Amino acid sequence: MEIWINPACSKCRSALSILDEAGAEYTVRRYLDDPPTEAELVAVLDRLGLEPWDIARTGEAVAAEIGLKTWERTEATRDRWIKALAEHPILIQRPIITADDGPAVVARTEEAVRSVLD
Repeated sequence: MEIWINPACSKCRSALSILDEAGAEYTVRRYLDDPPTEAELVAVLDRLGLEPWDIARTGEAVAAEIGLKTWERTEATRDRWIKALAEHPILIQRPIITADDGPAVVARTEEAVRSVLD
């Protein structure tokens, strides 16, 4: 499995601790240093069953700079959102875990992290 993290994020560190305690094998991706491509974001969103606005951090400074909160949340604007997340990875909610066998979660809670371990 792979986990997208920002090492400065307490929820990311918590998720890593839970994975370590469970003896899980995983790869860490520091997504701010190694941003996902638009294609990778589309694939992860499909696995999550979410839309790009569902994983957007609208409280970030860059979100205000680009007016993200005012953007429509429609199929017609989906590509615009994905492009913004790829160009400004700080906007991506974290951590995101993708398991090798298919499931993916935004792992902001202990329950979400443990759901990929079952």
